[in-house]
Order: sequence, then structure tokens, then C-alpha cells
Amino acid sequence: MKTQKTILLVINPIAGGTDKKPIINRFKTFVTEKNYVAEVYETTGEGDQKAIKDLVDRVNPDRVFISGGDGTIREVADVLKEKDIKIALLPSGSANGLAENLNLPEELDEQLNIGLADHFMELDTIDVNGLTCLHIADIGVNAQLIKNYEQSEIRGKFGYLLQAFPTLVSSKFPFEVSLTVNGETMEKEGILVAIANANKFGTGANINPQGKMNDGKFEVLIFKNFSITEILKTFYGSTNLDPDFVEVICCTEVELKTGKPIALQVDGEYLGEETTVKASMNPHKIAIAVPADYKL
Repeated sequence: MKTQKTILLVINPIAGGTDKKPIINRFKTFVTEKNYVAEVYETTGEGDQKAIKDLVDRVNPDRVFISGGDGTIREVADVLKEKDIKIALLPSGSANGLAENLNLPEELDEQLNIGLADHFMELDTIDVNGLTCLHIADIGVNAQLIKNYEQSEIRGKFGYLLQAFPTLVSSKFPFEVSLTVNGETMEKEGILVAIANANKFGTGANINPQGKMNDGKFEVLIFKNFSITEILKTFYGSTNLDPDFVEVICCTEVELKTGKPIALQVDGEYLGEETTVKASMNPHKIAIAVPADYKL
């Protein structure tokens, strides 16, 4: 008798401030109908990575679905990056940046079908101050916005919008930063420095139009000033951003140093203020489910 394969769902029950029971129930029904065994782990915020690792070792899943925001995906990917296990996304965070970049549909059954199909991308991973990054890390105004958002009570993109203006008004930007990249050290000033594996923020803003998530490289983006015109261009998918607004450096490792502590975020999670940020390509890639028509 052939043993049924297990599909594991790791889900953050508080991501995005929405009830996750419909996702859990539909996941169980869907994968069972496809003749798999459904296993579910709900994160608690305490000891999740060890618990997930132990569960993966015990049930040996055929693939792992992740439901939450980019922070949840990052945490699970960190556990799985050295294992030969494919992942799929059921995005349910406040801003789902990685799902936005992968052109995942919003309908749950479509996401489940993609996750159980055989179309995958070998996604690059970046180490940022010892943490796995799949999407975008940055220092400056966006990280400060995420900090303010996490301290507020209103979730979703509207919550980010509400925090945008007070963040800009109270910010201590621009800041000076020293970058060591490709063997060269340079001094820059800006309002935001991003380490980008992907193209877009979860809001849909296309800040890195030339980037590819499977090319073994990432982009360092130095946003020099606050320009309404250029910011609007990112939302309309422009591939021609003004070099006076953003400078782009392609590399495999970088070190950022600031004279004063600056807010840092990695994949949508605020991690505190830092004066040094080191990033480098990780040799491990993650096989992630993508739509059949996704262009690599």
C-alpha cells in the first residue's frame, strides 16, 4: 500500500488582523481531496522555528505551504533553506510583498492549485545581519514606517497609509551612509537604502524594476530624496527612474555603516536601529511555487 504524502501548512493566526480559520479549513479539505495528508502548525511567536524544524523532521512533508506576511515566510524559509523541501504561499499578511512579486492571485483555491502544481522558481536568499531575507531589507524611512505601523492598532495597507505622513514629518532623514560594495567604499546620503532581491514592496511600488529573484545577485538602492513624482512612477511600473532620485548598485555582498543608529527592517519586520548592516548572497536557494505563466 502506497503511503500518502504530507502537506504541511504553517500559518500565522494574527497576520493581517483577519480570521485564519477559513484558510485552515479550506487547506485541509483541498489537500485531502487531492489524496494528501494535511498537517497544520499555527505560530505562537515563541519558539516557532524549533517547533517547525521538529515537525518537519517528524512528518517529512512533500511541501510546505506558508500563510502569513513576509515575516512569517522569512522565518519558515530560514528553517527550510538547507532542506530539499518546496514551499508555496497562501498570503494573508498586511502587505504581502513576496506574493506581489510572484504575481500570485488573490483567490485561495487558485493559490492552492499553484502550490500543488509543479511550476517552481529557485529563489535566491540573502543573509542580512545573520537573518534570511527573501524579499527586501532596508534602512531609513520605510523601516521607520514599519516600526510605526507595528505600534499602531490599524492593520492592512490602510494602516500603512495612516502612518506614512507622521513618519515623514517626524523622520530624521536624510542620513549619511558609508557603503562598501564590490571592493569599493563610497560615501552617500539618502532617506532609504534598500537591499533588494525582489522588485516591489507589498504596496505594489516597483522600486527595483531591473531586479531578478533568481539571478544570484541583489541590488542596493540608494534613495537620495523624497520625490512625489518619482514615487508615483514606481506605482505605475516605470522602468526608468531618475538617477537623481535613486542610485542602483548590483552586487553579491555589501556593508552599510551609518554614523547614528538607523531603523532596519527585513522582509517587512522591524528589527531595531543599527549602525552596521552586512548582506551577502546565501548559496542556498528556495524552491517556491509560481503560476504557470510566471516569467523568470
